[in-house]
Amino acid sequence: MKIVFFGSSEFAVESLKKIAETKNELSCVVTQPDRKKGRHLLSSSTAVKDTAVGFGLKLMQPAKIDPSFIESIKKMQADIFVVVSYGLILPKSLISVPRKMAINVHASLLPKYRGAAPINWAIIKGENKTGVTIIKMNEFMDQGEIIAQKEIEIKTSDTSETLNKKLSVLGAESLADVLAKLEQGDTELKRQNSKEATLAPKLKRTDGLIDWSKPAEDIFNQTRGTIPWPGSFSYWQGKLLKIWQVKVVTMDVASLKPGEVISTSKEGILVACGDNAISIKLLQLESGRKLTADQFICGHKITKGIILS
Repeated sequence: MKIVFFGSSEFAVESLKKIAETKNELSCVVTQPDRKKGRHLLSSSTAVKDTAVGFGLKLMQPAKIDPSFIESIKKMQADIFVVVSYGLILPKSLISVPRKMAINVHASLLPKYRGAAPINWAIIKGENKTGVTIIKMNEFMDQGEIIAQKEIEIKTSDTSETLNKKLSVLGAESLADVLAKLEQGDTELKRQNSKEATLAPKLKRTDGLIDWSKPAEDIFNQTRGTIPWPGSFSYWQGKLLKIWQVKVVTMDVASLKPGEVISTSKEGILVACGDNAISIKLLQLESGRKLTADQFICGHKITKGIILS
């Protein structure tokens, strides 16, 4: 089958590699344009572009999906569009181009967590499982009919980074199965139950701000789910304090204020929450480097009774 692949982020790389390993013809890879990033505004390409260049594949980087781009794609006479973490919503006029269908690999068990950040929100919301769903695309975001789903456990040791890697591999494996079935004409479509839908919007910087009045379990999930950006953070002595790794400690905090430092030791900085407490293991003061709790308390006077805001 002739395939046009749309993808940009690291999550899409495993799927691109998997297609490149099959007998299918990759007519073109479409990814987002290079962007200027970092303090020095250096040009940076997408992970998908880097992979496509390595395979010597035809590459397109349209700044927008306009009629001229759609016409150029039509000329490729693709059987299938595969869309994986591309970053832009494809219009109906483009989705209808391939001979068979356009399919999307999405990192959740749809209809749960429709949107741009399903991996982050599954962790933040405390889910114990997630997965990948492959859908036949329509003009509505993540609402197409389900072709296949695979489930995976979310471990308490998982962060959004580690789970992204696991789901990227799982999505690629599932994609290979689906493409084989599509070639044989052996696919069944299942309509999503929109009554069960939840949303996973793109993260904002404020999604990382810790509300210490929340239960410790919620803060633990927030910390894991916002890595690497925006990262969980609080404020100490007017300075931003990034919290990279924490542990839930079960204890009575009824007499303490949320955000109050209970104790400090090389094992962690213990902070009261709305329910139970959090032991901070790895943290970073603004303009500083990441430090273990032991390293931090050796260089900073953070003592019992101080309130993190």
